[in-house]
Amino acid sequence: MSAAHAEWLRPEWDAPRGVNALLTTRAGGVSHGPYAAMNLSERVGDDPFAVEKNRTILRATLPADPVWLAQVHGVDVVDAAAVTGIVRADAAYARAHRVVCAVQVADCLPVLLADRAGTVVAVAHAGWRGLAAGVIERTVEAMRVSAAELVAWLGPAIGQDAFEVGEEVRAAFVGVDPGAAAAFRPGAPDKWHADLCALARRRLAALGVASVAGGRWCTHAEPARFFSYRRDRVTGRMAALAWLA
Repeated sequence: MSAAHAEWLRPEWDAPRGVNALLTTRAGGVSHGPYAAMNLSERVGDDPFAVEKNRTILRATLPADPVWLAQVHGVDVVDAAAVTGIVRADAAYARAHRVVCAVQVADCLPVLLADRAGTVVAVAHAGWRGLAAGVIERTVEAMRVSAAELVAWLGPAIGQDAFEVGEEVRAAFVGVDPGAAAAFRPGAPDKWHADLCALARRRLAALGVASVAGGRWCTHAEPARFFSYRRDRVTGRMAALAWLA
């Protein structure tokens, strides 16, 4: 496959001119087997040469190389313009133009943020651990603008039907926000089905972010389009990216 076959998802959100964002799918790269085809991660066992080629294909659509992070399901947020080398973080923001923030996902929720004035963008990697620990809150804080002036887009993530979790996951949210119980429905004994997008929307609403779009794709349910770690275990990673023109 080649770049001609690549599929980029473009957020449909209330962002101003000059704010750019996309999310890759698994289409358009050169990786094989469980990584087919647009795997962008160097850390999942794929052929490094294939990953390099996939990143080259993606780079052709961007103003600069993405600032890749070593993600650890935490809450650290970095200024992408100040990053040198690979840093451990799960979110990045940029006020400088043509600096490309990026996170990699394969079931965890990518959250993209921008202010209505077009002065700052951010992306966050929000699995349940990061959400519960406050990665969205830390990202909004780092952007240093009023939350009421932010717009958000929720990218593809594992859907509630496929995301069965233990009681400890539910307790991590409901213990600090009883209303979060609405984002869980009973599954097998002592198990719950969690709605990552609903949990993220609650966090954003509590901060004052009223304009939230997206959240309509399930990575687990579309194997031809999206990588999913829970579905396949050995698999690739997609990327969510945002930058100022």
